[in-house]
Amino acid sequence: MSIVRVENLRKTYRYVRRKPGLSGLFDRDIRTIEAVSGISFEIAERERVAIIGPNGAGKSTTLKMLSGILEPASGSAEVLGFTPWKQRRALAYRIGVVFGQRSQLWAELPARDSFALLRRIYDVDQATFDRRKGELVERFGLGPLLDQPVQRLSLGQRMRCEIVASLLHGPALLFLDEPTIGLDITAKAAIRDFIREHAGAEGQTVVLTSHDTRDIELVCDRVIVINEGRIVVDQPTDQLRRQFLGHRLVTLRSAAPSIALDVPGVARRTTEAHLSVFEVDTRVTRVDAVVQAALAIGGIEDITIEDPPMEEVVRAIYDANGAR
Repeated sequence: MSIVRVENLRKTYRYVRRKPGLSGLFDRDIRTIEAVSGISFEIAERERVAIIGPNGAGKSTTLKMLSGILEPASGSAEVLGFTPWKQRRALAYRIGVVFGQRSQLWAELPARDSFALLRRIYDVDQATFDRRKGELVERFGLGPLLDQPVQRLSLGQRMRCEIVASLLHGPALLFLDEPTIGLDITAKAAIRDFIREHAGAEGQTVVLTSHDTRDIELVCDRVIVINEGRIVVDQPTDQLRRQFLGHRLVTLRSAAPSIALDVPGVARRTTEAHLSVFEVDTRVTRVDAVVQAALAIGGIEDITIEDPPMEEVVRAIYDANGAR
């Protein structure tokens, strides 16, 4: 059953470009930019969907329209039976929203007080609130932070509090805009695990944007790629992984000036003094086999394994689909 239906959705912005000289005071050059250009898709109940693309592609604008923050120029959308921009108040009780630059917490108040205020706003009974808050606070290790004013928290700490705040009222649908940005590895893993497990246990639908491929691979089962306001790819995550995430990068720091690896599916990318970067085709060779081959050579001081940058993945998708 589809709980999100989008048809030919468009969003335009108008801006004024001032002409040089005194004439610019009287003669304004008004221009229009189309941020979202007639996109259509549906999201089923319990799906976990990533919307990805480069900066300015229209990802955040799309989420803001679906959550009722922005009104489109044309087209239609239905979220949990509501038209978001017309029934934003009613929809707010059914969705959770996390936007990195739009906080739902009060900066001067401790997170504990913000949570209590949100309980009243969403009319959550005390017992349910206490249970949910306790589980979320424990999972994210927020206990020592609850009594600190939000404005004193680091970005990563605040983001964890934002996610807790978005879940206190038990939403059926969760919108997350860059949920792991600024977080350390441990915090990222905790958020990914929680989103995946919580969504499964509670039957939640999740829609997120991210530039981190691990968010996409570990949390989502479907990917929508947007470029210049248009959808260029909409497919299951495992298919995306096979097509575009079929390689990883292995960086070796060594005592020797460079390292040579004679392993199938492994190609040297760059070499600097004592630093060698290899691209591993994971469809041919497992990463652990590459690590073992490197260790067998000896003199390895450090090994780093990472996914290709998201920009590189997106570029490959665009190349395959003729996008600019």
